[in-house]
Amino acid sequence: MKSVFVLAEKAWAGSNLLYKWQKSLGNYIAVAGQDNTVKIFDRHGHKWTEINLPGRCVGMDWDKDGDILAVIAAKSSSIFLWDASVSKTSQIDSGMRDQMSFILWSKTSPLLAVGTVKGNLLIYNQQTSRKIPVLGKHSKKITCGCWSSQNLLALGSDDNTLSISNHEGDTIRQTTVRGEPAEIYFSVMKTDERSAQGESTVSVSVDKKILMLFNINDPGNPIELAFERRYGNIVSYRWYGDGYILIGFSHGYFVVISTHIREIGYELYQAHNHKDCLNSVAISTALNKAASCGDNSIKIHELSDRKDISSIIQLDDENKGLDQLSWTDDGQLLALSTQRGTLHVFLTKLPILGDSYGTRLAYLTSLLEVTVCNQVEEESPVTIEVEVEPTFIAVGPYHVAVGMNNRAWFYALVDQEPGFNKLKDIEYLGTIASMCLNSDYAAALFEGKVQLHVIEGKDQDEKKQMKLFPDNDRKGRILCHALTADFLYYGTDSGSVVSVLVEDWETVNSYSHSVGVRKVFPDVIGTRLVFIDNKNSGFLLSPANATESCFELPNFSPTITGVLWDNWHADRGVFVAYDDDKVYTYALHKTTIYGPQVVLVGSTALPFSQKPLLFHNGELTCQTASGKISEVELSTHSFLKRTATDSSAELSRQLAQALMLKRFHEAWALCKSAGTNAAWAELGKACLVHMEVELAIQVYRMSGNVGMVLSLQSIQGTEEMNLLAGHLAMFLEDYNRAQDLYLSSSSPVAALEMRRDLLHWDSALMLAKRLAEDQIPFISKEYAVHLEFVGDYVTALAHYEKGMTHNSKFQEHDEACQAGVARMSIRMGDIRRGAAQAIQHPSRVLKKECGAILESMKQYSEAAQLYEKGQYYDKAASVYIRCKNWTKVGELLPNVSSPKIHLQYAKAKEADGKYKDAARAYESAKDWDNVIRVLLDHLNNPEEAVRIVREMQSIDGAKMVARFFLRLNDYGSAIHFLVLSHCNDEAFQLAQQHGQMEVYADIIGSEAIQEDYQSIALYFEGEKKHLQAGKFFQKCGQYSRALKHFLLCPNTEDNLAIEMAIETVGQAKDNSLTNQLIDYLMGESDGMPKDAKYLFRLYMALQQYREAARTAIIIAREEQCAGNYRNAHDVLFSMYTELQAQKIKIPAEMATNLMILHSYLLVKIHVKRGDHLKGARMLIRVSNNISKFPAHVVPILTSAVIECHRAGLKNSAFSFAAMLMRPEYRNDIDTKYRKKIEAMVRRPDKSELEEETTPCPFCGFQLPQNELLCISCKNNLPYCIATGHHMLKEDWSICPHCEFPALHSQFILLLERETSCPMCSESLSASQVIKISDCAKYLQTYEPDETQ
Repeated sequence: MKSVFVLAEKAWAGSNLLYKWQKSLGNYIAVAGQDNTVKIFDRHGHKWTEINLPGRCVGMDWDKDGDILAVIAAKSSSIFLWDASVSKTSQIDSGMRDQMSFILWSKTSPLLAVGTVKGNLLIYNQQTSRKIPVLGKHSKKITCGCWSSQNLLALGSDDNTLSISNHEGDTIRQTTVRGEPAEIYFSVMKTDERSAQGESTVSVSVDKKILMLFNINDPGNPIELAFERRYGNIVSYRWYGDGYILIGFSHGYFVVISTHIREIGYELYQAHNHKDCLNSVAISTALNKAASCGDNSIKIHELSDRKDISSIIQLDDENKGLDQLSWTDDGQLLALSTQRGTLHVFLTKLPILGDSYGTRLAYLTSLLEVTVCNQVEEESPVTIEVEVEPTFIAVGPYHVAVGMNNRAWFYALVDQEPGFNKLKDIEYLGTIASMCLNSDYAAALFEGKVQLHVIEGKDQDEKKQMKLFPDNDRKGRILCHALTADFLYYGTDSGSVVSVLVEDWETVNSYSHSVGVRKVFPDVIGTRLVFIDNKNSGFLLSPANATESCFELPNFSPTITGVLWDNWHADRGVFVAYDDDKVYTYALHKTTIYGPQVVLVGSTALPFSQKPLLFHNGELTCQTASGKISEVELSTHSFLKRTATDSSAELSRQLAQALMLKRFHEAWALCKSAGTNAAWAELGKACLVHMEVELAIQVYRMSGNVGMVLSLQSIQGTEEMNLLAGHLAMFLEDYNRAQDLYLSSSSPVAALEMRRDLLHWDSALMLAKRLAEDQIPFISKEYAVHLEFVGDYVTALAHYEKGMTHNSKFQEHDEACQAGVARMSIRMGDIRRGAAQAIQHPSRVLKKECGAILESMKQYSEAAQLYEKGQYYDKAASVYIRCKNWTKVGELLPNVSSPKIHLQYAKAKEADGKYKDAARAYESAKDWDNVIRVLLDHLNNPEEAVRIVREMQSIDGAKMVARFFLRLNDYGSAIHFLVLSHCNDEAFQLAQQHGQMEVYADIIGSEAIQEDYQSIALYFEGEKKHLQAGKFFQKCGQYSRALKHFLLCPNTEDNLAIEMAIETVGQAKDNSLTNQLIDYLMGESDGMPKDAKYLFRLYMALQQYREAARTAIIIAREEQCAGNYRNAHDVLFSMYTELQAQKIKIPAEMATNLMILHSYLLVKIHVKRGDHLKGARMLIRVSNNISKFPAHVVPILTSAVIECHRAGLKNSAFSFAAMLMRPEYRNDIDTKYRKKIEAMVRRPDKSELEEETTPCPFCGFQLPQNELLCISCKNNLPYCIATGHHMLKEDWSICPHCEFPALHSQFILLLERETSCPMCSESLSASQVIKISDCAKYLQTYEPDETQ
């Protein structure tokens, strides 16, 4: 709120002022002070006139229309009347003898009431000049009063009475009050029902303490309202709204009460508005505001929300206090008188006048002040002081025009201070309704015409630079107009929307509408405009584009008063329409697959009494009643202000808005934030609708929709819009739209292709008739296939027949049609035709299909015939069986693979007594049980039955065979087959009854369960068959009983019982049983020690390998002593491999003994191969350990002498010959060699062949090749099992069976003659032996255990 002016006349100083605003118009304010004048000022504070009075002004009032001011003065009986329209003063004589004290005009008629100090009343009719004096209305001074809207007059007097009179002055009611009355008002008390009685309640302030409510219709029951004493006296009160009263109290309190009978007595609102005192209250119904003054301040409240104090005005220089508040009827100005004798006038509501051009705004900021600003371009605002209070404002790029009535003042906007130059003022030929400017021209609308003229033309040229539209009155009255940079647009009452090119002032376009056009709103560049017609409908028109017709705006509210186009550069085609409460956002979608269309994006609430001036990128700039501008963010553009915390529902709402406004860049960002496939799909769909193919490809790529990307890439670059739109409509599954678009494009056949792909056959056929007749047969065939599938056989047959081309090029197609005809004929009951066609047709599948149809129709013989023709023998046979044609079945049987059919045939043959055929058929059906049954029961061929049971392991078959043998008393066979059929209990009983338990035990083998073994064991125990009993007790895990039976067995040659006992103890792992068996083997129990090999086997069974090794050495020694060198070798070898497998170190003694025995066995091999040197070397090694061969000392030494002699080792031969000459050996020498050996000793030859040296495999030291201990590294060396030499690193191989090492080269030579390994005797060929390049791992393992 701003101060408009302050009146401070010297003559008023220090006195309270009496003032009154002109009613209804508020153009004048009449003020009276202590001097004898009434001064009249206009609303800008300029003194208009002055009425001189004979005395001080006592009272004044304006009539209901604000035309006449009536004034009464002290010391005068005249009433002074000032006429505002002619500014003349007149006076009339009241005819009253006493002093006048009160004056008041009626609210509804030209009646003036005047009261006197003695209580008399005069009613003067200004129209008829009739005076009605009423003497003695009251006995004392009339101080206050009020007219009702029904022309009743209520008066209050110092005689403490209240009277109510009619317009003739007759008293209707009179009542006494308890003090001095003040401030009387007529009003309506609030009730539940709407009262039709008019203003029936009179309110009066009594003695400044009580508020009395007096009902004219119920005078006996006045309501008196008293208030809290802390509030002070009632200063003033006002009625407002639906029966509410606002009361101001002297101590600064501000209270609102309701007069509703239920709420009476309660305060609805109370505020201590002013700290010390309150002087006055006022209410403006036009603004819906209340004001109170006191403590040097004015506070203004919103009546809709009383807590909301909209403004506070401080008057710090008013030190004597404030006095009275009064508002003009329109609420624009608020006057305040002060105790100092000054009058302040404030602007509380401005006329909302404003205009915009581009982003520049001009709007009224005070009654005589216009502000021009451009917030978007950030220009500093320019304030223009204007000469008159304008009724319109127009702004252009470089000018501002303001005006009222028929005059307009033009101002040029400049860069120098103060920012504007006044250009000129122009008078037009009529009152200006509206005006528009562009850079050069002004267009003013008055009295149905538009005058277009240059703003800054030279005076002499003005005639040339002005034109009136329309040039012909018959073209109708212009109701609205608008000006863009290039065009003038106007709408007429006859419905024309006319575009005029400003340059040459020629009409370039005219659109005829059905009713009058009342408002036009072109966009920034003038290519499109929105107009509102007399029916309050809105339309969008493109004057430049004749092809685009006029669109009616959807959901256009009839209350809409204006439209603003978006000035943001990118948003061509977005505009808002607004009324008093809401702003509706619309978007024009110019290029879509549905053609151009306008959509309503949404609406936003508009703050109270604000007028939109500018729309820029989602922000609406509005002008407020207080002369300011405010920004309103449109809810339809909320996506521009999105935050990271927005919910997914909010994001999807924002995305929908962005898409409706074609803001794809922002929509992309929203999709990235949302990150959902649904959001990308929505954006993709919108891109397709708006034909944004490039962007759509990127969107679908982001959402991973490969199919759509490829589809869009295939149509990229299509220039023809209809064809492209057709493709896009098809992708959006709007097929009818796609068809329309295709048909209107240069490639209408695309519609046919689409319908075919969609299987819309009816549509496809209709299109084919128009576009491609040669396609009809192919579509007919495809349609027929579809009809056949859904079961419409009649139509399918017709379409198959239509599908025939009779063209050899399309033979396959024709064959498919013929097949369809065949199937449909059968379906329709024309079996002969259908079957004949199927038989003639080359397709096997057709025969099968027709056969199946016939079979379903129970036409078995024809169905079987077709199956047979189609070589579907299984199907044919199965159908022949259904019609009992066994002959045919028999013929087809060799080609039939289905066991089921063979089975049916077999059953039929068996029933006929043809058992051989039945058996063969059962066999083909793999029904072995029935084959066995027929063989046994009918063909008496048990051999074949037994063979089948053994082969097929048939349980039921085995039972049958068992029963067969039982009948023949062949119990063994019967038991055998009972066991095969898992009937163990029956088999056991049979075996028990017939003494066939051994047979049963053999047969049951490993198949049985523990209980079976126990039953057999107990049986044998009863029969005293210890070996059998032991064997089966062992199998069922009863080891102690098993051992007992084994030890009771008599000794036999093979000692099977001892072997079994060892196995049992090995399994039992029970020390007591072990000790029991050891005692038995040692002969403790019967004094007969058993062979040591059993002890060895026991230790092996118990996995006590060290004891086993010791025992093995002993056994080997015994065998050696007995001369069984191969046996001794085998025992040591098997023990050696067992210890190696268990990863136990080999005892050195065992290794040495095995090496010496192996060397002995190698002699024979070398000598046999004729390699006497190797034989001699081995014999030397054996002879050096001759004590280990006591049974054959002489033969071995003899052989050594002979072989050494042969090999040229004369010295060795001599030394062994000398040994033989010892007395104990001499007589045992073979007579053949005795003389030669004696001669050798007598004539010794000490020559010796030097032994070859080779490197040690561990350290590389050169050693004799037969040396097995390295004197350098002290390692025992591994020896070659083929030669007996120590191993060489570079010539290493192993036997693949026993893994003993051999020199690769020598092993291969050996295996050329021999077929087995010399160590393990397993058969071996040279190809199995592989040379090993890295023998490190074998050297690690060759460390015999020296600890023993």
